[in-house]
Amino acid sequence: MTGSAPRGRGTSIEPLGKRESLRDRVRNALRAGIISGELAPGAVYSAPALGARFDVSPTPVREAMLDLVKEGLVISVPNKGFRVTEVSERDLDDLASIRLLIEPPTVREAVPRIPPGDLPALRELAQAIVDAAERGDLIGYIEADRVFHLTLLGYAGNRRLVDVVSELRSQTRLLGLIPLLESGRLGQSAAEHHALLDLVEAGDARGAEAMTHRHIGHVRGLWAGGPR
Repeated sequence: MTGSAPRGRGTSIEPLGKRESLRDRVRNALRAGIISGELAPGAVYSAPALGARFDVSPTPVREAMLDLVKEGLVISVPNKGFRVTEVSERDLDDLASIRLLIEPPTVREAVPRIPPGDLPALRELAQAIVDAAERGDLIGYIEADRVFHLTLLGYAGNRRLVDVVSELRSQTRLLGLIPLLESGRLGQSAAEHHALLDLVEAGDARGAEAMTHRHIGHVRGLWAGGPR
């Protein structure tokens, strides 16, 4: 499969952060497309084809893809474009295991440090996930989900840990998202983020930790197309 980008869902690039450059937004959208499977594992895509998909010139796409080469998400194919790397089931299991070790206890630490005045902004981030699910925008869903979880983890005060989790999330593949969307269940998963914030607002750090643990298991199972 060479040069053509899938059509349909997730074809727009919408800024989630005011300070993001076009290159940043393109990179985040492409990364989300790879994670969701909209950019298929093993397929080769050209910068002009992806630029047409996202309604931008090939230049920021090419620059963004070179960034993703460094992350190990794509491989440069001379005179053709970029091949999306494939991830084994064992790799996905290992990634989920590491995330389970890191994220739930970090959320527990973060809960008492979240100022009540920040909750409305966190609710907006959670709602962005719900909105993307409702409009069938998988790329927007993945990016909004990334922003929400990394922001929440950031309250624990460990910037290096957030960077590690960001990298782990980038290596994950959620190929089960498309059937989840088609079955109408993606909205239910999106709503979990508001339920998590309910626990945060109640100051229930242990409950938030337990829910984060279940959420990651959900990602590895149903979302990634693996066992429940």
